[in-house]
Amino acid sequence: MSPKTVIFDLGKVLVDFDFTIAARKVMKRSLRPPSPLSALTHFSPLVCRFERGEITDRQVFAEICSVMGYQGTFEEFAEEFSNIFTEMPEMIALHAHLRAAGVPTYILSNTNTLAEQHLRRHYPFFANFDGYVFSFAVGVMKPEAAIYEAAERLCGCRGAEILFIDDRRENVEGGTARGWQGLVQESPAKTIAALRKLGLPA
Repeated sequence: MSPKTVIFDLGKVLVDFDFTIAARKVMKRSLRPPSPLSALTHFSPLVCRFERGEITDRQVFAEICSVMGYQGTFEEFAEEFSNIFTEMPEMIALHAHLRAAGVPTYILSNTNTLAEQHLRRHYPFFANFDGYVFSFAVGVMKPEAAIYEAAERLCGCRGAEILFIDDRRENVEGGTARGWQGLVQESPAKTIAALRKLGLPA
């Protein structure tokens, strides 16, 4: 069946990102680089706690100051930590086609408050979704079942009515385990072609 709703992951699906950009910027203001660099990698314990909503942006800042001897202000840290994204134009255009055709769209993302605020400020496309499920807001991360349940409650759809696009197979499988249709993004061109095969405007 053709899906009624499309749920997008954010990073590596709609925007590319590179945590090493943040790490390099933060290190330039730090007294003790580079050994604590791992504190700012994508799957570091610190970033995972932040993306689960277990700690606040100010607590992350305090920890980076303690561990790395960071000398900048909180505002400087927030900009350096979150300014790591670039739009993926083909996917932004795909989303616009879906919206123009009246297809409801949502974001389901493992992310943190600083990233979400940065994207809202700098990327106009980000405002054009019917709803958002962020890991920091619900306290769980993909591929845990509870975050998919939250997405179902938000969009009011179940099973094959939902198409979920994510760049990580384990995250897509978290949705397909609930009967969702799933697509592991390998490239924008392949994603667009797959949506067309499903009868969606792309």
